[in-house]
This record gives sequence, structure tokens and C-alpha cells, in this order.
Amino acid sequence: MLVFDSGIGGLGVVRALRQLSPRLPLDYLADNGFFPYGEKPDAVLIAHLLRLLGAAIDRLAPSALVLACNTASTLALAALRDAYRLPIVGCVPPVKPAAAASVTRHIGVLATAATVRRPYLSSLIHNFASDCTIHTLGTPTLAALAEQKFRGAAVDVGPAVAPLFAEPGAELIDAVALGCTHYTFLLPELRALHGDVAWLDPAGPVARQTLTVTQYLDVGRAGSGTAYVTAPVADEADFAARLAEYGFDRLERFDPENA
Repeated sequence: MLVFDSGIGGLGVVRALRQLSPRLPLDYLADNGFFPYGEKPDAVLIAHLLRLLGAAIDRLAPSALVLACNTASTLALAALRDAYRLPIVGCVPPVKPAAAASVTRHIGVLATAATVRRPYLSSLIHNFASDCTIHTLGTPTLAALAEQKFRGAAVDVGPAVAPLFAEPGAELIDAVALGCTHYTFLLPELRALHGDVAWLDPAGPVARQTLTVTQYLDVGRAGSGTAYVTAPVADEADFAARLAEYGFDRLERFDPENA
């Protein structure tokens, strides 16, 4: 099984999968060469994702693909499912759980600017939170902060999150849907800032859906415990050591242009 993200965000899904199914064979693909996704044009991203993930499916032959990336899911999930027969699990902002958790009926959605503006989010809100007042914030900085924290840096998320709680009526927010898997790694900082808010992490739901979709697959032969990156990593030794904590013993370069 292959888990994919633009960077380290999908490792939160990997962690949840390991907790639910410790022996599940997994590989990981981080598209660090094209990170960040959030501010790139949709047409450019779609073409890139189809080329990269098509090459990964053809070359690595995973039993299933987990798009542990909101941007990739909202842009390329349908096209990938049309083109390939293997199970493909996507990731969406947890608007439905946030609405279920809210008492005040004021919920926040914290995501990249691209996710906030896409019709997919509007559809989720219409279907699952139509009785709620929605406060959204598209921020370009949190994913990068998550990458820095993963590498051991101390980060301050306050300035990035402050505009969400500065909106009129935002003092009533009691649940926030995290619309980017990178933000999983910032949960301690977010909870320290607003401990009275329920922060809804997409990692657990994605992991549970993955196991539901793949329960009848023969996954024992797929997955080599390898993490792939699409560009060189400056701190490769430290990065590889952190990846090993998630069960990946090898770090390799994946170039979609070369077989």
C-alpha cells in the first residue's frame, strides 16, 4: 500500500494506520520537489499529480493508494479512479465531524487558500454543516511550519491562526476542521492556543476508511517499508531517522521521468 502527500503531512495517516493495523505493509511517497501545493494553479497541479502518481502506480504496483493530501484529493482523485483499477482513498476536511462536535454551531475550517476556495469545500459545508456558521481561513504558512517542526524546530502558529479567531462571531467557535494533513503535527500548539476548541484531525478517519476499503485485499505482498522523495533532502540523515520512527527503513529518490 502506498501513502502519498506533498510532504510529511501524510505521516499522520501512516501513524494512525500503524496504530490500527501494526503489520500493514506500507510505502510512502512525499512530493517534496513540488511542495507546497496550496498556492499553485489547479491546472498545473492536476497535470503534475496525474503524471507523478501514474508513474508511482505503474512502477511501484501498490495494492492501494492513499491520497493523504487534501489538495491532491480534491483535484485528482476522480481522474485517478477513472484511470486505475486499484482502490484509491482520498482525504477531505473533516467538516462533518466538526459539525457533529459543535454545540455553538460555529465551526472553523483551517486549510490552504486553495482548499478554502474550491467548490469541494462548499459542497461539504452544504451537505454536512448547513445549519452552522462557518469561519474559514486559508493560510499559506502552517504546512511549512509543520515541515519545520517535523525536523525538530520550535514553531509559533499563533500569527497564522489568529485571523480565524478575529472574524466577527469567531469567539463562538468550538470546533475546527483541519483541512490539511500537515496540520496534524501542529495539534499540540493549536490546542495550547485554544484549549476550549475541538480540533478535528483528518488522519484517523482516513486511516479507518483505508482499512475498510482494503479489508479484502491481499496486502501482505505489497509494501517494502520504503519512503520515497521527489527531490534531494538537505538534512537526509536526520530526515531518514525521523522516517524510521514511522516504520520506513529506507529512503530513496523517486523520479517519475525515469523508469
